[in-house]
Amino acid sequence: MMDTTSARRASFWIETTPRTSFPPLQGSITVDVAVLGGGITGLTAAVLLKRLGKTVAVIEAHRIAEGVTGNTTAKVTSQHRLIYDWLIRRHGERKARLYARANETAIERIASFISEKGIVCDLSRLPAYVYTEVEGMLPRLRAEADAARRLGLPSSFVREVPLPFAVKGALRFDDQLQFHIRKYLLPLAEEIPGAGSYIFENTRAVGVREGIRCRVDTDRGRVISKDVILATHVPFLFKGQLWGKAIPRREYGISARIGPTPASEGMFINAESPTRSVRTAARDGHNVLIVVGESHKTGEEPDTERRYRRLEEWASSRFGVRDFENRWSTQDYFPVDGLPYVGRIGAGPGHVYVATAFRGWGLSNGTAAAMLLSDLITGRGNEWAELYDPARKSHLASTGFYKEGLEEAAHFVGDRVRVPESSPADVRAGEGRVIKVGGDHVAVYRDPGGEVHALSAVCSHLGCIVSWNPAERSWDCPCHGSRFGYDGEVLQGPAVRNLESKNLGP
Repeated sequence: MMDTTSARRASFWIETTPRTSFPPLQGSITVDVAVLGGGITGLTAAVLLKRLGKTVAVIEAHRIAEGVTGNTTAKVTSQHRLIYDWLIRRHGERKARLYARANETAIERIASFISEKGIVCDLSRLPAYVYTEVEGMLPRLRAEADAARRLGLPSSFVREVPLPFAVKGALRFDDQLQFHIRKYLLPLAEEIPGAGSYIFENTRAVGVREGIRCRVDTDRGRVISKDVILATHVPFLFKGQLWGKAIPRREYGISARIGPTPASEGMFINAESPTRSVRTAARDGHNVLIVVGESHKTGEEPDTERRYRRLEEWASSRFGVRDFENRWSTQDYFPVDGLPYVGRIGAGPGHVYVATAFRGWGLSNGTAAAMLLSDLITGRGNEWAELYDPARKSHLASTGFYKEGLEEAAHFVGDRVRVPESSPADVRAGEGRVIKVGGDHVAVYRDPGGEVHALSAVCSHLGCIVSWNPAERSWDCPCHGSRFGYDGEVLQGPAVRNLESKNLGP
C-alpha cells in the first residue's frame, strides 16, 4: 500500500538545500537596473548585467529560487514536448529555428556558468525523450523528429527507451542537461551582491513608474533605476496587459526513493495526456524518482488532492515505488500564440522590460530571456528580439486569445451568480468555500482547529472570484492566476495586494 500521508509539502529541490537569508530593502537605493523576481530569469539577468558593468538590485517578494523556479522538474532541454512541427506550421521555419537556437544557446550558457564557476549541482548530460504508449501518436513523433532535425536540433525517432515499461516509440534529443536547480542558482546568485549591487528578499514590488529614471515602489522602500526588468512570473503592470495574453496552469510533483532503474539513463515526458514528466535525482546516496504532471487551468480544479493521488498511483504501478517523500505544485503561463513574451513593454524608447509565459519550459527559455534582456539593456543586437517581442501582433490572430477572453468574462460574471447565500457555520473543519453573506462574496476557510478565516472573495487584481485549492490551502483566481494564502497573503501575482479580511462576527 502506498504511503502518501507522510509526504512533505515542499519540493525536492527546496528541501535538499539551505534557505537563503538576504536582507529586505530598507529605505531607498539607486542602481542601473532593478530586477523584480528572484527566479532563474531574474538572477541570470542580474549576473549577466553585472558582468557587463551595470549595478543591479534583485527584488524578491519571498526568497530567491523558491517560487516557480524552486518547484521545477529541473530539466534543461530544447525538447519542449511536440513543439517544432507546430511552430513551423504556425510561425514559419525561420522563427522556429530562432526558438530552437535560443534554447540550445541557453543550455550551453548554463553549462558554461557551471564550468567556469565550478558549481557542484549534480549535473548530467543525458538524452531527453518524448515517448508514447499509443500507436496512433507515432506519426506525430516522426513528424516532430523530422522538423527538429531540419532546424538543426539533435533529434531522432527511436523505438527503444530506457524505461521499465513498454512504449511504442519516442522522440530523442541528445546532449541535454539535468541538474539540481537550487545547487546551481544559489552559487550563481552569490555573484550579485557587492560593488553597488544587491539582492533583497521578503520585499514585494507594488508599482513601477517609468520616466527618465524609473521608480520601483515596494512595501519596504523604493528603488530608482534607469531600467526595470519584470521577471515576476507574470508582470503585474497594466501596461502591456500580458496577464491577458497568457493562460495560467498548475502542475504537481512528487518524489520517492527508488533502487537502480533504467530511467536514470535519460529524461522523459509522454506525448499524450495527462502529462507524466519523469527524471531521477540523488539524495543521501540514494536514487530518487521525480514525477511531474496533472496540469489544469488555475482555479478550475475543486479536488486538487486527487492530482497528487493520480501521480502517486501511476508512479507506483510503473516504477514500484510506495513511500513518497515530497509533494509540491507549481504554476506556469502559456502564451496564446505559443511563444514567450520577452522584451520592452510598449513602443518607443521605454525602459521597462518583461519576461513571461515560458509554457512550462522556464529553465532554458528563462535563461534565453535573461540573455536577450541583458543585450537589449546594454544596446547590443540579438536575433531573438523579434521572436519574443511582447508587442507582436500574432497573438491577436490566435483563437486562444479570444477563447481566453471569453472564459475570463464567464468567470467574472458566472462565478458571482453561482455563489449561494450561506453561513460560515456550514463550512466544515479543513474546508474552504466561497459563500455569500449579506450580498458580499466571502472566502471562508475553517482550519482543523475550528478557527474561521474569512476574506473578501474578490481577487485584488481585477475582481474575479477566487476558488479554494484544498491541496495547497490557497485561494486561486481562475482569471489570471493570482494566488493567496488562507490568511489572504499574496502568494503569486499578478495581484500585489492581499485579500481583504472580513469580520463575520461571533
